Amino acid sequence: MKTIKSILTAIIFTTLTFQVNAQRTYTVVDTKSTFEVAGTSTVHDWVMRSTEGTGIANLTVKDSKLAGINSLTITLLAESLKSYKSSMDQVAYEALDTETHKNIQYVLKSAVKVDDTTWNLTGVYTIAGVSKEYQTQVKITSINGTFILQGSNQITFGDFEMTPPKAALGVVKAGKDLTVIFNITLS
Repeated sequence: MKTIKSILTAIIFTTLTFQVNAQRTYTVVDTKSTFEVAGTSTVHDWVMRSTEGTGIANLTVKDSKLAGINSLTITLLAESLKSYKSSMDQVAYEALDTETHKNIQYVLKSAVKVDDTTWNLTGVYTIAGVSKEYQTQVKITSINGTFILQGSNQITFGDFEMTPPKAALGVVKAGKDLTVIFNITLS
């Protein structure tokens, strides 16, 4: 009888420990996640936005707090990025070569916790078929079992072997610098 009680106690203790410190798979909630690319041109600043990102993350959660980011992969259909002008969108899609490279992707390589709400993520962006590694400081908040990741990266068209787009016979030219901005909800 003591042996059965000991085994049951061990199982209960192990189960409770696992629940308190568990790895769990989360997915991107596309209706609550936003992805933006912002830049400049010779005429005006511009922003392209999408809410159609998909992705999956494996997180370690301890006592309802994020303790580890084990993996994170985000995929965004390149042509889901939209501006306020369809003609601008088409020029951007040409620069992204969306006929050949349908997706923009981010794959996490490592994550380091700075404090309770700040993490440094190192990962690889693949844009227009070219991959480049970036470090990103991300603010992470937890609300009712979901995690919200907010951050940005400064990139250039040249980083991904793209030529800044031109329009109106070359009168309107995009600047070489871009900002990738994300607000991702994982549930």
